[in-house]
Amino acid sequence: MTQIRTGLLAYGMSGKVFHAPFVATHPGFVLSAVTERSRKEARQQYPEVVSYDSVEALLADDSLELVVVNTPSNTHADFTRQALLAGKHVLLEKPVATSPDEVRELWGLAQQQGKHLLAYQNRRWDSDFQLVKHVIESGQLGRLVEVTFRYDRFKTTLNPKPFKETPLPGSGLVYDLGPHLIDQAISLFGQPLKTRKTTGRFRTGTQVDDYFSIQLLYSGFTVSLVSGLLIADPLPAFVVHGTQGSFRKNRSDVQEAQLLAGLSPLAPEYGLEPADQAGTLTIAGGNDVKTTTVLPAAKGDYTGLFEAVYHTIRHGEPYPIREEQLLWQNEILAQADDLWAL
Repeated sequence: MTQIRTGLLAYGMSGKVFHAPFVATHPGFVLSAVTERSRKEARQQYPEVVSYDSVEALLADDSLELVVVNTPSNTHADFTRQALLAGKHVLLEKPVATSPDEVRELWGLAQQQGKHLLAYQNRRWDSDFQLVKHVIESGQLGRLVEVTFRYDRFKTTLNPKPFKETPLPGSGLVYDLGPHLIDQAISLFGQPLKTRKTTGRFRTGTQVDDYFSIQLLYSGFTVSLVSGLLIADPLPAFVVHGTQGSFRKNRSDVQEAQLLAGLSPLAPEYGLEPADQAGTLTIAGGNDVKTTTVLPAAKGDYTGLFEAVYHTIRHGEPYPIREEQLLWQNEILAQADDLWAL
């Protein structure tokens, strides 16, 4: 296995939690470099890593084959351009862009440079979503009628990170959690026929949206995507109704909490949900008699994303998160509020 020497453009929460542990433990990668402008912390955990003072210095490292663009959202496009022009493959955090035109430009540049531009949509590998996907694809629910995905939080205070609360391109909850929910829906159902988006600002002093409701119309059923920062009593994160039954599941993937606590992705307990967070499947049989089954989720593991990255770069295998899906996502993100769009 020929390893891919990899650099992270930032070593904040995203770098420490969502990228470094997987690059460091996957046999196909070597965590070679990070950018740390002030505090030099990476070598405490990864002694062999080189810590650069700037993105420009890291991109000048000819030994790096892949860089992870995990900087603030409003810098994604610029740093991705720089990385591609420096001859690197890129793993790009969400949101991958702030407009459909930016998506076309960045992927066009990657093609010109002969490099892979790959989106980091890790929530496809959440344990809860994997169970929802399994139930829908099994056909047990019959023809779908209504689908709801939610991402509820309760945070009354403003985020201390300025880029999260300043009205810049890519800021606000729509561009923060919206890419997760939209990507999950598109990965299951494809491009919607019509979409509608509503946003709101409810926290005291906020300058960016902290609530959204997005409706996706498909042939015969609708998908609602909802997220808010002032939801004190979260509803089930996944609710699916079909002509033969219903399924509901809480958002209970444990990977983020485990990684924040320092657990290695190689630990046996990594990605395993608590037993009391199982999903509930209700099937209506003859005479409308209902049967309810409790379904535990399989192990969640973001290693699957890095496995896909490796096989795309080394073997040219198709990457599961496709450019067209990201284009559809950005068309929805950029859509004006309360406007139905074809």
